[in-house]
Amino acid sequence: MNKLEHLTEFQTVLASYSISDASKQVLKETNLMLFAAATSAGRNTIFTELNKTGHFHYIISDTTRKPRVNNGVLEENGSVYWFKTEEEMLENLKAGKMLEAAIIHNQQVSGISMTELEAARDEGRIAITDIEVVGTENIVKAKPDTKCLFIIPPSFEEWQKRLKHRGEMTQGEFERRLESAVIEFQMALNRDYYWIVVNDNLQDAVNYIENIAQGQSSSEERQAKNRLVLQELLTKTREFLKTQ
Repeated sequence: MNKLEHLTEFQTVLASYSISDASKQVLKETNLMLFAAATSAGRNTIFTELNKTGHFHYIISDTTRKPRVNNGVLEENGSVYWFKTEEEMLENLKAGKMLEAAIIHNQQVSGISMTELEAARDEGRIAITDIEVVGTENIVKAKPDTKCLFIIPPSFEEWQKRLKHRGEMTQGEFERRLESAVIEFQMALNRDYYWIVVNDNLQDAVNYIENIAQGQSSSEERQAKNRLVLQELLTKTREFLKTQ
């Protein structure tokens, strides 16, 4: 069980947090892409394919939570997370060295260190990371040229198939995932900075993302079609939840 010994201090620091001037300069010099997605939209599979190209640097977040044992193996530092003490995280926040950070369930603090963006910049690669829809807004304010993508399945029916393949889940968990998706779908539709990416054919989606990353304009026609798919997902999810 994770527990924050300095919860009040984290709350105070985060309430008025701003990145340092040095961090702003790093941010300005780094090509950054944020990936939000509906559950089971295939975001992790897309990351795997993007990493094969050599053009991208996947950002590993910092966290104060303790490493977990998965299948008898302790998580390695720098694999899924950079594991930090609360004191280390507080020091970086007070110095303005985090792109963003958040308190999760009052049990841990996780966020993106500017060290990861520096690494991407120095490698000449595009920094990419997954993020919740609600977390993109502050980053876009700090770096308006951030490319924000929202990954969706090609249809409600295909999405349900993918959800069922995730393994057993209770009906309550299943419904909570759909309820969260409704909020995410609506927020993505309401933000004009999102490129909507339909993950139907994996290679096509990866190629499309690479084009966006390289600054090639996404056709208005394709984005209009993708937004219609997203709107239909939203409508059908709402209708489905009413029947439950």
